[in-house]
Amino acid sequence: MVFQPLFNSCSKDEKETIPYVYVNFYIQPNSTLYINLNHVGGYEYLTGGYNGIVVYRVNTETFVAFDRACPYDFKNNCRIEVEHSSITAIDSCCGSRFLLTDGSPFQGPASVSLKQYKTNYDGNYLHITN
Repeated sequence: MVFQPLFNSCSKDEKETIPYVYVNFYIQPNSTLYINLNHVGGYEYLTGGYNGIVVYRVNTETFVAFDRACPYDFKNNCRIEVEHSSITAIDSCCGSRFLLTDGSPFQGPASVSLKQYKTNYDGNYLHITN
């Protein structure tokens, strides 16, 4: 009997996940402290998560929050940066690009979406948690 070795074709982002870091805080996205979140399509970088958090305003009532660590090379301490279009973000280390509306990858080696945090907006406060 001959045994054939099994080769794993998964990329490194499918083998490892971004480490869990407790997230649980509130912001007031309509305040002057977060002026860039005052309009649809705006974003802000916040402290927290594994490598920082980016919050994006999808519409007047909906926000999304993602960890800034790229799921492909999160151990390199690179952070995704929002591009000039304000709807996409890029990891300058590996070149992966993501849509900020849902965190999905659309270019580069990453095949897994950005790590997303839960958001709940009551019209005044935005709660970001995991």
